[in-house]
Amino acid sequence: MTHGIIGWSFLALATYIVVKSVITLWERELPEASPIGLTILLLSVLIMPLIARASRKVARALGSRALEADSAQTSLRAYLSVIALAGVGLNAALGWWWADPLAALGMVPIIAKEGLGGIRREDACDCPR
Repeated sequence: MTHGIIGWSFLALATYIVVKSVITLWERELPEASPIGLTILLLSVLIMPLIARASRKVARALGSRALEADSAQTSLRAYLSVIALAGVGLNAALGWWWADPLAALGMVPIIAKEGLGGIRREDACDCPR
């Protein structure tokens, strides 16, 4: 049940991102550059891969499939942070207001794929319901 809830939540998030990004592009809403947001994204881009690598190493040493799956998710979050940093950074550095919503749209396939994966895992589970 948990995989399904998370999967559907990811699909709802992907839908929200598409709608909000299209509205932002259509109405030419100018996002505000946030130094704190840029800093958090930069730290995420730098730290997430280190956490993923360390987590993967521990998972293999322990033989933990759950921890290995978590390390894969941490790697995925690092990729999403790179995409977000590109959009926010281009807006802040060059004033490309459209880069932020386009970067958000670039995240949608990744988020939707994870959502569908969660739903499929739920459907394939022989867990008691």
